[in-house]
Amino acid sequence: MNDERAMERVWDARHFVYAFWVEHTHPPTVQDTANGLGIELESVRALYEELGKRHALLLMPGTHSIRMAWPFSGVPTGYRVRVGTQNYYANCAWDSFGIPAALHADAQIDAFCSNTQEPLHFTVRQGKISGDSAVIYFRIPFANWYDDLVFT
Repeated sequence: MNDERAMERVWDARHFVYAFWVEHTHPPTVQDTANGLGIELESVRALYEELGKRHALLLMPGTHSIRMAWPFSGVPTGYRVRVGTQNYYANCAWDSFGIPAALHADAQIDAFCSNTQEPLHFTVRQGKISGDSAVIYFRIPFANWYDDLVFT
């Protein structure tokens, strides 16, 4: 297989991950992706690893389970985003607004203030945000986000 075809497979896998996630509200397993793309499990593992190297997703340590594919979180968080009848988890406050932006959809966002732990509620309607007043603060410079993405 040539390099161009190999890269197509990587981006096909990325597209499948996102399409599956949007439809099912959780990340696909290796088996889901193998079935969806009609390829072997070992090929999916290699594709996930390549996507991880390219910062297109984050795997759970020591596994091929997807933890993050920005802006989506594969684990429950304090940032829940409701789009229509679907509920998604975001990785952080910033990503909670990224979900409706990525889906070009209206949304309800339930979050919390990391300083006070108070609940926060927002609505995104036609690209405009309303709801509680809050500021998103990034305590770590972007250049250091990949040092520990779960903490960031």
